[in-house]
Amino acid sequence: MASRIEAINAYRPRINLGVTVQKPALLRAVSRATSLVEGTVDMAIKETRDQIIEICHSGRAVKVEGLGRFMPCMDLEGNLTISFKPDPTFSEGLRSKGTFQGEVLNREHIGMTGDELVQMWNDNHPEDQVISPEN
Repeated sequence: MASRIEAINAYRPRINLGVTVQKPALLRAVSRATSLVEGTVDMAIKETRDQIIEICHSGRAVKVEGLGRFMPCMDLEGNLTISFKPDPTFSEGLRSKGTFQGEVLNREHIGMTGDELVQMWNDNHPEDQVISPEN
C-alpha cells in the first residue's frame, strides 16, 4: 500500500534543478552588474555573513530590505540555526509571470489537487493503491 505523500510526490509539478551556480560565477555576475571588482564583492558577502552570525548570536534577527530576514533558532538539543524568510520583494521577483526559464517536471499537473494526484496514482498503480482513511 502506497502512502498519500508518495503518490503526490510522484506526480506533483516540481522544478528539475539545474547545475548549482557556485560562488565564483555569482561573484563574476555581481561584479559585472555593479562595476565592483570580484574581490570587493567577495569581501562584502563574507562580512555580511559574519555580521548576520554575530547579530544572531545576540538573539536578534537581521532584516535585509529586498532580501529577507535572518532569525536565530534553537533545536531541542540547544543547537543554534538560522531561519531565513524571504522579503516580499524577493518572493515577488521570483514569482514574476513568464520569467522562469528552468524545466518543470509534471508541468501538465499544475493546478491539480492532492486528491486528483492520488487518483492518478491509483489508476496507474492498481497493485499499490493509496487507501484513504474512512471518516
